Amino acid sequence: MSKSFRALVLILLVASCGSSYKTAPKEIENACSIVTQRPEYAKAFGAAERKWNVPVHVQMATIYQESKFISNARTPFRYTLGVIPMGRQSSAFGYAQALDGTWKEYKAETGKRLARRDDIKDAADFMGWYMNKTRQRNGVPLSDARRQYLAYHEGHTGFARGSFNRKDWLLRVAADVDRRADRYQSQLSRCRVRT
Repeated sequence: MSKSFRALVLILLVASCGSSYKTAPKEIENACSIVTQRPEYAKAFGAAERKWNVPVHVQMATIYQESKFISNARTPFRYTLGVIPMGRQSSAFGYAQALDGTWKEYKAETGKRLARRDDIKDAADFMGWYMNKTRQRNGVPLSDARRQYLAYHEGHTGFARGSFNRKDWLLRVAADVDRRADRYQSQLSRCRVRT
């Protein structure tokens, strides 16, 4: 084997180790289908559940709502006069749609300096970390997908102020997250997935 061919194989191997999915799994309404197609998701959610006690179905329902399981998801662009792009709506990025500042805080507190928002393991760990802060600061149980999502969306201070009560659309979305979490929990109880 030539040196250049070996180098190419090595580069492809290294690149594949760091790859992330830019497309959603098929059948994202079915939790068993998701974790069967992407076993690394099951491992990531299981590790976050063991570390942070956030149920897998709550993590999955939140990630569904935030990014539809697309690793490089971003918020849409804002436009002036309907045509001139003025930047994105926020700095939210990745599976968990973590904002730049919150991600920086997570990395500093956990010591995970190399964590990436487009890596499912890091995104699940971030979610566990954030939801535990919600439990500590706002008293929201880790299994309460609806209220955890409201705090996730509004931030801890906004949640404490009840800012979501003025947003009917957000209350509907949080109810959807809660229903999806229940559905995912039921589905996961019927399939054999190692987490």
